[in-house]
Amino acid sequence: MKLTKAQYDEIAQFLGHVQPTRQSLRKLKEKFPSQSQSTLLSIFSQEYQKQIKRTHAKHHTAEAIETYYQRYLNGVMKNAAAPILLELANEVDFAPSLMARIVLERFLQEKEQAIPSKTLINSMLRDPSQIPDGVLANQVYQCTVNDCCYGPLVDCIKHFINNSSYSLCIAEDQLRAKGYDKTPDFILEVPVAVEGHIIHWIESKASFGDESSHQAYLQDQFWSYWNRFGPGLVIYWYGFIEELDCHRERGILLKDCFPTDIVTLRHSMAQR
Repeated sequence: MKLTKAQYDEIAQFLGHVQPTRQSLRKLKEKFPSQSQSTLLSIFSQEYQKQIKRTHAKHHTAEAIETYYQRYLNGVMKNAAAPILLELANEVDFAPSLMARIVLERFLQEKEQAIPSKTLINSMLRDPSQIPDGVLANQVYQCTVNDCCYGPLVDCIKHFINNSSYSLCIAEDQLRAKGYDKTPDFILEVPVAVEGHIIHWIESKASFGDESSHQAYLQDQFWSYWNRFGPGLVIYWYGFIEELDCHRERGILLKDCFPTDIVTLRHSMAQR
C-alpha cells in the first residue's frame, strides 16, 4: 500500500504519543481503519525501532543491567508465574525481546562465570527450552511471543518474505559466491520491462519505505546496485511513501507488490 507523505506523517505523529505496546497497535488500527494492517504494523515497528536505537545505550549500562536482573529475581521470587520481564520491559519502554536478552545474558554470566557467546544467546532466544532454568525459560518465551518488533519470531517472518522465490533470477548468495560484495537480492538473467522501464535487478524489503530508511538504502545499497548492474526494482512489501518513487527516470523503481505487467525480452521477440 502506498501512502502520501501527509498520510504517513499523521500516522507517525499519532505513534509519537503512545507507548509501543500491542494495545497501542490496536488503537492505531482503530484510528486508521482504511489503511492496511500489515502496513500499519510495519510503520509501528519502524517508529518503535527508531525509539529503541535512541535509548539503547541507557539500558546497557552496568547499573541498568544489574537493576533489571535484581528486579527479575525479586519478581519471580514473589510470583514465578507472573510475566515479570514483559512487565518490566513495558515499564521502562524497552523491547521485550531485548530485555529478555539482557537478563538471560546476565543469568548465564553468573551461572557459568564467563561471558556467554552471542551464538548461544541467540540459540536460547529462538528455543527457550535450552535455557537451564525453567522459570527464566518461561519468562523469555513470554517476551519473544509478545514482541511484535524485535526477536526471533519477527526475524523469521522477515526472512520468509525476503526469500520468496522468483523465476529468471540469480539469487544473492550466488552473486556473493562470484565475488560481488554489495548485491541486490536478485539479478535477472534476462532483463524485463516493468511499466515501460527496463529492470536488471530486484531488491526485496520486508518493511514500509519511509523517508529515513529509503534515503539510507539509496545511499548504502540502491545507487551501488544501479552503478554496477543498471536500473532495478525495489519492492517494499508493506508499502512506501509514494513521493519517494521519484527516481524512475534515473533507473530505480518502487513497488509495493511483485509486478504483474512484466514484459520479457523473449516475450517481446516472440510477438514480432
